[in-house]
Amino acid sequence: MKSLLEGLLPRIFPGMAVGLHFLCITHQGKSDLDTSIPRKLKSWKIAGDRFVIMRDNDNANCVDLKARFVRMCEECGRPDTLIRLVCQELESWYIGDLSALAEVFAAPKLDSPGLRKRFADPDTWQKPSRELERLIPAFQKGSAARLMAECLVEERNCSPSFQAFIGGVRCLASEMGYAVPLL
Repeated sequence: MKSLLEGLLPRIFPGMAVGLHFLCITHQGKSDLDTSIPRKLKSWKIAGDRFVIMRDNDNANCVDLKARFVRMCEECGRPDTLIRLVCQELESWYIGDLSALAEVFAAPKLDSPGLRKRFADPDTWQKPSRELERLIPAFQKGSAARLMAECLVEERNCSPSFQAFIGGVRCLASEMGYAVPLL
């Protein structure tokens, strides 16, 4: 996820050199994230900084999971934290933009009417990573994230969780006074 965000966010915010910076912090699994959030939110004291918590949903109850994160952030005095869940895995964002996937893996057949129909609702796939491994034998999560970061296009991506993430980050940047062009 960090690899994707480090490539994608500078494309969304091309003016990062004029004061907008990101720090993507990885965690060793969900329990590490859960224990880390309160510590980081309580100890981070730089005025004006904002937090985005992003996590794969991995078949959890979205409403309950988001409510738990919202409560945690409120208890830590950071109710302005943006919380976004990727449904179900980050790879759903890739199958939400088959043109990008076809470009990255030099496989034009991936962007076909049949696959567009099959993946019309990418966030409902329980294990999109397995589906990508089946379709693309050379698929590897780490390298795919770096490559897809350069090719995902907001307007053609049909993943609702991708759209919610992009929209949320745009809104956050706008609240902070940054103008954000479309990808």
